[in-house]
Amino acid sequence: MNHLELRPPTMADVARLAGVSHQTVSRVLGDHPNVREETRAKVLRAIEEMGYRRNSSARALATRRTRTLGVVAANTTLYGPASTLFALEDAARAAGYTVSTVSLHKLAKETLSEALDHLSEGGVEGVIALAPQRSAVEALAELRHPFPVVVVGTGSGAEIPSVNVDQQLGARLATGHLLAAGHRTVWHLAGPEDWQEAADRVTGWRTTLEAAGVEPPKPLRGDWSPLSGYRAGQELAGWVGRGLTAVFVANDQMALGVLRALREAGVRTPQDVAIVGFDDIPESEFFAPPLTTVRQDFATVGKHSIALLLDLIEGRAPSGTPGVAIEPHLVVRASTAPD
Repeated sequence: MNHLELRPPTMADVARLAGVSHQTVSRVLGDHPNVREETRAKVLRAIEEMGYRRNSSARALATRRTRTLGVVAANTTLYGPASTLFALEDAARAAGYTVSTVSLHKLAKETLSEALDHLSEGGVEGVIALAPQRSAVEALAELRHPFPVVVVGTGSGAEIPSVNVDQQLGARLATGHLLAAGHRTVWHLAGPEDWQEAADRVTGWRTTLEAAGVEPPKPLRGDWSPLSGYRAGQELAGWVGRGLTAVFVANDQMALGVLRALREAGVRTPQDVAIVGFDDIPESEFFAPPLTTVRQDFATVGKHSIALLLDLIEGRAPSGTPGVAIEPHLVVRASTAPD
């Protein structure tokens, strides 16, 4: 005897009947503001006609009590974003929330919109976006979403609630440390131009030199990788003996490449050239020589980011665009301290 197996209607069934996309149905269910009333009515009619019932996540979305937070991230193979993501998940668990993460190859407006739609469908109460590029922050500011959003790692000047390590202060600590050691100037190997944190480190380095009456040399550029640091280090080696005695490198992995290139060129660190990095990755104290660097407290970033997002969800956040700046710390090791 044959049995007809009936299944409940899905969101995709509703989308087909209404003649709209799956994402549009998701927006209607999430009470998204960016839906035309005519489209909303068409979707609601299809829902009623098919007898569609939202799953537990969608029902919870209507009450905003899923106790789930969303995270959107890219570049999670890099130490900073990876450490921030771990810290966010740890802080969310401590606050009694689970985390749903969307990892993207590129933080463009279209991919960010799709990620927010996906998280909205999953019933998140709010989202934290790891958005180090200026273009990503601008795209997020233009998008409308039915939940609060906090950006992390975007540097200074964000028009969205944000939590960041004070990158300019970190650069001032690194540059000031080298000047105080007697170096007449400090060269800089910067990160990618579209990263706001890299721009803030350049600003902190430049203003520190200018305040000391020193004309800043033209910064070199890398892509955060040891290979880009190695190539820059080969160029820097050519300036040894012509005024180069100290380099502030925008992250520890590039500093690793610089150290190797200088060593291969017969340049001693720190006797000939002192090096300061940024991040304090776990391996930095085992570099040859151990690396002086700027430590970012990612655990504190995670705690403050989750706390700010929960304040926004509960309506406790201050008016305006709240922002939290975390103070970095200089860790002095042998790469700037000759025996």
